[in-house]
Amino acid sequence: MSLTETPGILPCQGIEALIAAGAVTTDTPWDADQVQPASLDLRLGAQAWRVRASFLPGARRVEDRIADVAMHSIDLTPGVVLEKGCVYIAKLQERLSLPQGLIARANPKSSTGRVDVFVRLLTDRGDAFDDVAEGYDGPLYLEIAPQTFSILVRPGTRLNQLRLKAGEPPKLETRSVGVDLAGADGEIVGFRGRRHAGVVDLDRIDGHDPRDFWEPLYARKGELLLDPGEFYILASNEAVEIPVLQAAEMTPIDPSVGEFRVHYAGFFDPGFGTDEAAGKGSKGVLEVRTHDTPFLLEHGQTVARLVYEPLTEKPSRLYGQGGSHYQRQGLKLSKHFRVWA
Repeated sequence: MSLTETPGILPCQGIEALIAAGAVTTDTPWDADQVQPASLDLRLGAQAWRVRASFLPGARRVEDRIADVAMHSIDLTPGVVLEKGCVYIAKLQERLSLPQGLIARANPKSSTGRVDVFVRLLTDRGDAFDDVAEGYDGPLYLEIAPQTFSILVRPGTRLNQLRLKAGEPPKLETRSVGVDLAGADGEIVGFRGRRHAGVVDLDRIDGHDPRDFWEPLYARKGELLLDPGEFYILASNEAVEIPVLQAAEMTPIDPSVGEFRVHYAGFFDPGFGTDEAAGKGSKGVLEVRTHDTPFLLEHGQTVARLVYEPLTEKPSRLYGQGGSHYQRQGLKLSKHFRVWA
């Protein structure tokens, strides 16, 4: 197939053209909503392994490397609980045969990051997580490490998404993202995950009482003390807007600015927060985990950067058109939880 000469991220119609050409294939029929405005949701297959350590395959195939670290294999078909504090590798249903001139990069889906599940894409002979090299032809695997909650998954569960890039898209702009801790007295400004909560079924939408899993955090002098090892959901101070001809990735700040990690799920589709997609005023939700020391976070403090890149062409549909759980969001838990009331 011919590729565009314009460097950029492929929009949905470009992804669909790759599927039609056989560059992206799947073990089972495609879901109707699997192709997003500028990304492709990936789905778990039936096979997984509990492993004793994370790894990069290097010069080897992923399954050859798994043989060195696997504790036992798992059939996901009946639905399986993946325990927090454990590491798993799952084979995905999708497979790539990338043409020359095209690379890919994966990110956790927003709903995955909001329940503190750390996921990274693996490819045969890959030397980096989440990046797929030009011309790669082979299967895809996902490392899954639940941190705060144990999760229930099954074949078809979507934990990450893939972007496909032609050439080397330029970085159009980088914007600082601050945290919103202002609020009036008694107003909820964030949530902290409960350590001994139950299991989150990742295919059950609006099916969990948030009080069983989250502790609300209230405004207090525009500050929040982050405790080591705890997981927080906060909101950006600024509204986030992704123009229709661009996409953006939320990237961590330099560690010298703060000893914490922000935003596991780093990808924003075109149209998020825009008037054109009826999303004006949408905030970015921040998934925050501090490292080894307590850290005092202040209202408005920069916690991440938004890096904008161009699309190769305008997508035929925008984020939120046809329904979305997160367009027009403020402070919001993942779609698995009912509205806090």
